[in-house]
Amino acid sequence: MQSQSQDSAPGPAQLIALDWGSTRLRAYLLGAGGAVLATQHSEAGASVLRGEAAFAAALAALVGGWRAAQPGLPLLASGMVGSQHGWREAPYVACPADTQALARHTLALEAGLHIVPGLRHEGTQPDVMRGEETQIVGALAQHPELAASACLVLPGTHSKWARVQGGRITGFATHMTGELYALLRQHSVLARLMPPEGDSAASAAAPAAAQAFERGVQAARQEGGLAHQLFAVRTLGLFRQLAPEALADYLSGLLIGHEIASELRTGTPAQRALVGEPALCARYAQALACFGQPAPLQLPHTAPAGLWLLAQQAGLLATAQAA
Repeated sequence: MQSQSQDSAPGPAQLIALDWGSTRLRAYLLGAGGAVLATQHSEAGASVLRGEAAFAAALAALVGGWRAAQPGLPLLASGMVGSQHGWREAPYVACPADTQALARHTLALEAGLHIVPGLRHEGTQPDVMRGEETQIVGALAQHPELAASACLVLPGTHSKWARVQGGRITGFATHMTGELYALLRQHSVLARLMPPEGDSAASAAAPAAAQAFERGVQAARQEGGLAHQLFAVRTLGLFRQLAPEALADYLSGLLIGHEIASELRTGTPAQRALVGEPALCARYAQALACFGQPAPLQLPHTAPAGLWLLAQQAGLLATAQAA
């Protein structure tokens, strides 16, 4: 399935920017200054495509019209399209890294397509990201005040807590919070007491959902490990101390709370920003407030700005203007 939107009065395009993750492909037609002229998206994520021909076909199906209308437009993609299981692997760049380092290591494919490399961090154990580095570049472009010293949090299936110092991403940590939530919500003993996802009774009303979520966050602040506290999701439901439709929100709060508690113990810069899907960022902001932390910036949709800046640094826009 594909969908599209277009600016009412678009100017000449200079770049096709691709946010190509595991489950979705989002395309942005960018004009002067990185202005979004049109958008399209499909379900052709990297996880459902096999082989270079499949990736090429998915790209042609989504943006073939743009390319036919303006031949020679450069394309820049970020995300899992550059993984081992993507179109072609773009090797990781080591932290610390800035925009110039990422731009220097873009991988050139045929037909004017380049892929942004991911990042790796060698801490006590290796850590990697693909796609989030581009969102971070976009966030710093939109809010230069973050470049001096900040912690950028990117909630998602695999949440990232990235540290920025002097305009460089100096390191980051990944938490499998979203994936763990999905596994517990759908496939564990905890799921038996929750209404099925998609059921009209699966979600609590907004005030009740917020209360259950905060209760989970507060539980994460107490003594006791996560494995022990997870079982309380079941017992709170068994003894009717939480309604079935509130258990998923409690579980979400418990997991996000443990993620935040872990990061606060390591010490993060006081200046923070949440980057990503607005509803999920709002949950993280709510959880941070439970820990007495100041309200962070919330920055949605930073990938287009990041891809534009990386294309500038890589010299791709000069190609578009010459064409």
